[in-house]
Amino acid sequence: MVFRSLKTLESWLAEYRRLGMPRADSARVMVQDGDGGANTGLVTFHLDHASTVVVIQPDAQGSGGWVATMEPREDNVVLDSSGLRALSAELAAVSELCIFLEAKARSHGGVDSA
Repeated sequence: MVFRSLKTLESWLAEYRRLGMPRADSARVMVQDGDGGANTGLVTFHLDHASTVVVIQPDAQGSGGWVATMEPREDNVVLDSSGLRALSAELAAVSELCIFLEAKARSHGGVDSA
């Protein structure tokens, strides 16, 4: 399975921030234990208007795409129109980050070393 090392993901996220992308400061790279002790990373994005974390990672099917998973919540999220607009902007930023990571992964090619 293709994975990206912690170092690779951190460099991609730093580049994303330098581009001045909206809400780039809400994204972080976290350590993820990979197969055989590989030093893999996981990208997370905190949503302020839904109080949840989105996990962004390569598609497990190996399609080259990246997917976003929203953690489950215990409580309902109730938003007025301005809150919904703000949440939609956050989700648009998650989408832009996924597009960026897909492009970086395709141009990077191969599998990172552990």
